[in-house]
Amino acid sequence: MLKLPVIRAVFAGIIGYLVGALLTVLVRGGSMSDEICVISGFTLGLICWLLAIGLWGTWVREWRGLPPKPYELKGWQRYFGFSTDHKVIGIQYLVTLIAVMMLGGLSAMLIRIELSQAGETIMDADTYNKVMSMHGILMVAVAVAGVLGAFGNYLVPIMIGADDMAFPRLNAISYWVLPPVAVALLSAPLLGSFDSGWTAYPPLSVVNESGQILFVLGVTTFGLSSIFGGLNILTTVATMRAPGMTWSRLPIFVWGAVSASIISLLITQFFAASLILIAMDRVAGSTFFGAPTGGDPLLYQHLFWFYSHPAVYVMVLPSFGLSLEVLTHMSRKPLFAYRWCVAAMLTIVGLSCVVWAHHMFTSGMANYLHGPFMFLTEMISIPTGIIFLSAIGTLWRGKLWMKTPLLLGMIWVFQFLMGGVTGIFLADVATDVQLHDSYFVVAHFHYTIMGGTIWGLLAGTFFWFPKMTGRMYNEKLGIAFALWISLAFQMTFLPQFWAGTNGMNRRIADYPVDFETANLISSIAALLLGTGFILLLVNLIWSARKGPKAGDNPWNANTLEWQVSSPPPEHNFPGLPEVVGHPYHYGTPGARHAELVSAGAGHDEDGQ
Repeated sequence: MLKLPVIRAVFAGIIGYLVGALLTVLVRGGSMSDEICVISGFTLGLICWLLAIGLWGTWVREWRGLPPKPYELKGWQRYFGFSTDHKVIGIQYLVTLIAVMMLGGLSAMLIRIELSQAGETIMDADTYNKVMSMHGILMVAVAVAGVLGAFGNYLVPIMIGADDMAFPRLNAISYWVLPPVAVALLSAPLLGSFDSGWTAYPPLSVVNESGQILFVLGVTTFGLSSIFGGLNILTTVATMRAPGMTWSRLPIFVWGAVSASIISLLITQFFAASLILIAMDRVAGSTFFGAPTGGDPLLYQHLFWFYSHPAVYVMVLPSFGLSLEVLTHMSRKPLFAYRWCVAAMLTIVGLSCVVWAHHMFTSGMANYLHGPFMFLTEMISIPTGIIFLSAIGTLWRGKLWMKTPLLLGMIWVFQFLMGGVTGIFLADVATDVQLHDSYFVVAHFHYTIMGGTIWGLLAGTFFWFPKMTGRMYNEKLGIAFALWISLAFQMTFLPQFWAGTNGMNRRIADYPVDFETANLISSIAALLLGTGFILLLVNLIWSARKGPKAGDNPWNANTLEWQVSSPPPEHNFPGLPEVVGHPYHYGTPGARHAELVSAGAGHDEDGQ
């Protein structure tokens, strides 16, 4: 156990942090808890962590003219080292982010216990704000990286007929920067935590307690992971497609991953820039956001939302692809309006970058900007509507195989609809002014992100669980889980639409007694929702160890990942696949998506 790279990396990271912080104290004085010391310690600790986990044995050795150290871990141990196998990295992402989701869910349950009654119950207002802020950033991290990091890594290379990602080592780095992010966020309470929400608006994020600097460091580092992952997926799909895998034959999940990766690569740095400015205002004496000294707090909001609204589609576009994959395979029908879906995803990418200011209708920005941003926001409902109609058209008159993945996929359709319809109210200036910062926004956000992203993640987890583990999950337990959490979810957030419409503000620890009944219903349902995830853990852990053998293709699906063994071999294919048809040719006798040709054949120059 002590020989695992992750154990060595933990010690290296701790030593790096202490050395960085101590050197800063020696140079400028102060204490180890000063924010500039924390920045220095975290930076050096992150570098030492990455070197110890695998960079020293790969890139650094090559820089010194030595061969890279071979990766020798096997079995379960390979998940605790610097593996460059995209399938190992995908499972590392999935397990890590499910664990983070459970922590975020636990904080949500604490929030709902506090809000179950008017007045103070288990937390004072300051503690509530800190717990709420931690919940927000943990769950946003899960939504951003959950589908793209886990399933993007695991599935995209196999689906396009490649043997790995284009940049395997960069792929490993994109995962191994995440543990320091989690440590930074979860260590924030040691420095007073942060109470500015996941948005970190100034001036509060500039003047609050020192835990905010760990938020800044952690989320900025998380952005590196997102950029690396986006670059890798785009390069892989552009250059490593199997012969015959034209763009019009890509599975729809690959298109979802490509669309989200464009946003991750091009837009993430704006959030990082805004957080760096926050850090400079805190430790370097700058005044980017201090209005009394000439700064502009609205500058932060523009930078933040220029990234964070497209980030919504980093979360949901891969989930769109996952859910549509599940629906088409489990309904035994070709994906309805495939080309329109692809066009819709790419249109969403473009429009997502020009709608950010609808989050700022009440901020005091110029009134003449309201109309254009309202129009552009309403326009984005057209491509998202196409995705919804594609899901309905695929299910219509299909031969539905009512298993857990399909049930979760069908519930995803409903929750995606709820998120989209309620979003129209927030896109319109007149209604947004009334509903802004109310619990209507909380309910809409959760239907969009949790309902639209996490349900897709869950559907994909059950659908590809046999491929990842070689074993089947427990179907009865899976159906019980899907129904339990879906019913609890509706009872949690439907009352919040009523509360928000009637004037209950979000991000508050107390409220007028008139809202107590709605909050009590929401809180009881939230506790049921949280406990329902115990079924998920029991099912996945037991089934991975004791479940019945799944076989290579238990769903009789057509795409390439189902044409190899379960789990797939190290380099995915025994021979080079050649794609000869569309991935969704259900109902066409004799049609094939791909066949294997002789091993050793290569790609031609353009990946065709």
